[in-house]
Amino acid sequence: MKKIVIYMLAVAALAGATSCEGFLDTAPYDALSPSTTWKTEADAQKFLIGCYDGWFSDENLLYWDCASDFGYNFHIHEGWRNIGNGGMTASNAVADFYRFTTIRRCNDFLTNIEPIQFADEKVKNDMIGQVKTIRAYQYYERNRLYGGFPIIDSYATADEAKVPRKSEEEVKKYVFDEIDAAIPLLSDKPASSGTIAKGTALALKMRSALYYGDYQRTIDAAKAIVALGQYELDENYAHVFTVAGKGSKEIIASYQRDKSLYSQWVIGAMYNNADGGWSSMVPTQNLVDTYEMSNGLTKDESGSGYDPKHPFANRDPRMAMTVLYPGMDWQGGIINTLDKTIGGNKNPNDPDDANNASKTALTWAKYLAPKSQYDNMWSTDVSVILFRYAEVLLSYAEAENELNGPSETVYTLLNQVRNRAGMPEVNKAKYGTKETLRELIRRERGVELAGEGIRRADILRWKDANGKMVAETVLNGPLTRVAGTINYQEPDPFKRAVVTGTSKVEDREFKIHNKYLPIPQGALDKNPELKQNPGY
Repeated sequence: MKKIVIYMLAVAALAGATSCEGFLDTAPYDALSPSTTWKTEADAQKFLIGCYDGWFSDENLLYWDCASDFGYNFHIHEGWRNIGNGGMTASNAVADFYRFTTIRRCNDFLTNIEPIQFADEKVKNDMIGQVKTIRAYQYYERNRLYGGFPIIDSYATADEAKVPRKSEEEVKKYVFDEIDAAIPLLSDKPASSGTIAKGTALALKMRSALYYGDYQRTIDAAKAIVALGQYELDENYAHVFTVAGKGSKEIIASYQRDKSLYSQWVIGAMYNNADGGWSSMVPTQNLVDTYEMSNGLTKDESGSGYDPKHPFANRDPRMAMTVLYPGMDWQGGIINTLDKTIGGNKNPNDPDDANNASKTALTWAKYLAPKSQYDNMWSTDVSVILFRYAEVLLSYAEAENELNGPSETVYTLLNQVRNRAGMPEVNKAKYGTKETLRELIRRERGVELAGEGIRRADILRWKDANGKMVAETVLNGPLTRVAGTINYQEPDPFKRAVVTGTSKVEDREFKIHNKYLPIPQGALDKNPELKQNPGY
């Protein structure tokens, strides 16, 4: 893996040395001559690794839940708070994905690899399949974020690249066709850790199909992943999100990092103030409220055992493996995000005080626990997950229910995920209709994949009984946190937090046009053929 990282850094440095900060993030065509840099199979391998540099952003995956009801971003300059609260404009602080750098690398690779002779044509085809998958992912993400995107395969001048956006439907077709072309070219198993094989391309096919409501395509892709026989649920849910769990068979694709050569800094930004972090992205009480009780009932159902004074007690075990909550044992002490002082001293984690204290009184546990796994939380080799097997099972279950309603297939898929977490199996009598089972599937998907960058896409594509986006409900209104005190005499960490009320974090508003992000003003200035999304 270190060899791959070294190649990645070398190619990125070469591109950086020869490119200008110009239109569409491109290098001029005469900057690197293909006749001198594309001669051998080894050259192709090096430029292939260059395509992997930033093929997806592990940092953005960790931020994305801040744009949903399950997450919050306080530091407005980071670009996510305005997405979460609906305050987006073309010129204010909004995360910018209107970039073509990786797409351009992929285009150049696919053009220049064609004349190169390989000892084994299968190796060449596999490389082409990998790059087509990367390019398809790039277009899928931008298409769903902006509702259409320019498709630019090649151009010689900046003026030739100033083209209008293709429609969302046109880009969707392009993505689907690109994935379908890539899959038969790819090897069944990755050549090395972090590289793309059939499983990753199939997972992209599955996720993109589910987003656009193509349920049969979703099922076909999920079945093909299962049939590969390479993936399975990890016995330990929390283990998957640790450095020690990077090799888990549950992981289909993740971003490879090396602590010495290509480390990840953003983990440090996730910790709370007392741990030296920034609380840049934090979970919300909305997420906690979504977890079922340990008996399989929702907190609002009769007989659930829910106690509003102790909202963290007797919950789905995944809650404590996903969220660092007040009262929890942590680093030889107890997490206190409720009291203003501790032992007469200012509480560094008081949400109303320091900017770096979590404003929701919660912190993510995924990737952060245990803290002892990092000798330097600002330089880690954590591998953030893009696709994992639990998503395959849940996507398969959702698509099957939407197409055909409840079945043993759906229940079995859901029970695999629930059993691993230590939750009761699905009550078939209670969840015996398409509508009731849909409710359960959505809840299960929400809590299983929380903090993994999927939630906003889900609440945008899901519709309620009236045809409204779920986001129109869950992202409108005040975002609140719990308020109260910590009882240090209580031995049960789940009951140490004594909640006496709530406190407002911010007001949120979601309008229909917020389904798409505004096109950044800089992109509009560079390309007069672009038209701003409605509402901005």
